[in-house]
Amino acid sequence: MHYDLDVPREARALPHNPLKAIVAPRPIGWISAMSREGKLNLAPYSFFNAVADDMVAFSSSGRKDAMTFAEEGAEFVCSLATWDLRDGMNDSSAPLPRGQSEFAFAKLETAPSRKVRPPRVAASPAALECRWLQTVPLVPLGGGEPDNFLVIGQVVSIYVDERFVTDGMVDTAAMHPIMRGGYFDYFHATAETRFQMRRPKGAGEFTGS
Repeated sequence: MHYDLDVPREARALPHNPLKAIVAPRPIGWISAMSREGKLNLAPYSFFNAVADDMVAFSSSGRKDAMTFAEEGAEFVCSLATWDLRDGMNDSSAPLPRGQSEFAFAKLETAPSRKVRPPRVAASPAALECRWLQTVPLVPLGGGEPDNFLVIGQVVSIYVDERFVTDGMVDTAAMHPIMRGGYFDYFHATAETRFQMRRPKGAGEFTGS
């Protein structure tokens, strides 16, 4: 089977684009940002990942508030979405008017960040404080106005709940992060699904930084 995006939708082999089900599970960037007027926005983005040792990026379909607020304030925070916070994360995706706080709508408390103005989700066990670097318009094949934008930030401070630090390393599985699949699917990371592999000899004894 081949799903061809160059043909009309009604001629494709499946009724829904399978890309999100194949590029999965994807980490969720739970982005909080503050506008120039001091209004808060909180929204989950599943097109999100680390792109360097100290940089992360999320992709916005359209110029949504998380993106524009990050640009206006030149800062944003990525809180970790977890199993316990799944309902609040989902509620914060509601399409609210600009300036209406998703924190309040989803009944989520804020906690102050250390180096940036936007707060983190207080109940989240980890958060990345970021300074906005640039927004890259993702121009499609053939040109034209872009519909998608890649927002890149540099991490300047990291919050981790000390309960999830063991022997100087963060225990990801203990935080029970959730990740996005295709359609309405999510995945839940636990210690039972964790496994380790070492790089081949010559790569160094520890390469997990």
